[in-house]
Amino acid sequence: MTTAGSTTGVDPKMHERRWIILVVLGIAQLMVVLDATIVNIALPSAQADLGFSDSNRQWIITAYALAFGSLLLFGGRLSDLLGRKWVFFWGLAGFAVASAIGGLAQDFTVLVTARALQGVFGALLAPAALSLLTTTFTDAKERGKAFGIYGAIAGGGGALGLLLGGILTEYLSWRWCLWVNLVLAIPAAIAAVVLLVHTGRGRGSLDIPGTITSVLGLLALVYGFSRAETDGWTSGITIGLLSTSVVLLAAFVWIEVGSSRPMLPMRVLLDRNRGGAYIGLALASAALFGVFLFLTYYLQATLGYSPIKTGVAFLPMIGAIMVTATTSTAIVLPRTGPRLPVTLGMLLGMAGLVLFTQIGVDTAYATHVLPGLLVTGLGLGLVFACSFEVGTMGVEAHDSGVASAMVNTTQQVGGSVGTALLSTIFASAVTAFVASSADPRSPTTQAAAQVDGYTTAFWWAAGLFLLAAVICGLLMTRRLPEHDPDIPRLAA
Repeated sequence: MTTAGSTTGVDPKMHERRWIILVVLGIAQLMVVLDATIVNIALPSAQADLGFSDSNRQWIITAYALAFGSLLLFGGRLSDLLGRKWVFFWGLAGFAVASAIGGLAQDFTVLVTARALQGVFGALLAPAALSLLTTTFTDAKERGKAFGIYGAIAGGGGALGLLLGGILTEYLSWRWCLWVNLVLAIPAAIAAVVLLVHTGRGRGSLDIPGTITSVLGLLALVYGFSRAETDGWTSGITIGLLSTSVVLLAAFVWIEVGSSRPMLPMRVLLDRNRGGAYIGLALASAALFGVFLFLTYYLQATLGYSPIKTGVAFLPMIGAIMVTATTSTAIVLPRTGPRLPVTLGMLLGMAGLVLFTQIGVDTAYATHVLPGLLVTGLGLGLVFACSFEVGTMGVEAHDSGVASAMVNTTQQVGGSVGTALLSTIFASAVTAFVASSADPRSPTTQAAAQVDGYTTAFWWAAGLFLLAAVICGLLMTRRLPEHDPDIPRLAA
């Protein structure tokens, strides 16, 4: 076991190469995060090129979300059992191959299959990358810097995807929004083989009942939220899917509590700081999707921005994220514990969303969008960097993969909830505004209705940040898990 400032238990070669390894892990994380938004920009062009219907268009997004969200816990446990190096490598290699297939697709079936495969390999890649970060950096100061950089990528990569997607789609082709993953994945995979050290099989074996119930439960949950967005919350299929997910996930918890070799040991969840980090990430991700989704619509549909100009408009938020993400884990978190920075980050996120509620049909970017982006970015940097570190801190090495998977799973599920919930709220607000208007068909009314829908969604997203602030403030403590002698510290 390690102590603060120690590297005991870490492979000497891994320790010597740790900063280069961080670059490789950052590239992998960037690739996964970029994919969440870059494909959205490419969708209209892909639809025009391949000729698939509007009803099928959602499956380009849903196929990835279903595979990724349902298999993350399984991928995290595999990295614990089979070794992080090779799970990480095969995740990179498989993601690259799937991206190449998607970029070459000549019909809808091939494209949606490739997206599902991206999700499968992304579920191997994401928890393995975070687990490698956790076990490579065990010195307290260096760990803070590493997680700050990683958290900045996680928080700002989505906004960067909007810019990159706009550039690639406008100047090259929608296919390059998939092929760009090859540029990232191939060098990272080669570097992984050279730099990483295989630690051999972990102890224990795969929990088959837990794996089946968790995969099916998460699959029903993510799919249920996607159907809620399109069919409504009261439709039979939505209610059936969400009810099934509750039953399966309850069965999963019951199995895990009684298992001698659980897939997700309850000790990972029951620490107050880690539990607060997981809940906070879920709620923050739900609200964050509201920022990206509705602010993108507002900039393009209402203010008339091009995809590239929209991506550039989000750059200040990325800069703000980097400022707080790279300083909070290295300076603030070790001194105050997680309660202060995470709760403050949530409150800043709430404040940024409240600023967005002041937008209008013809308001200016500098006065009504930029301030909200900066404040939200400062908050997200605190939340993501600190929650990533705390969510994986204080666990034993053979649980680091599944703890990392919980970080990614809560992000994915939170994003699915946020997209479905806020989209429903937006549509209801637009309908109500038009119905109450004296001239519902006029362009002025339609534009005002859209803005009313955006601001309503922003108010609800602000409420999600407030809820997260209250929960994290109550659950989290002023002490880090690594400072508690009762919690095993990491060994590589």
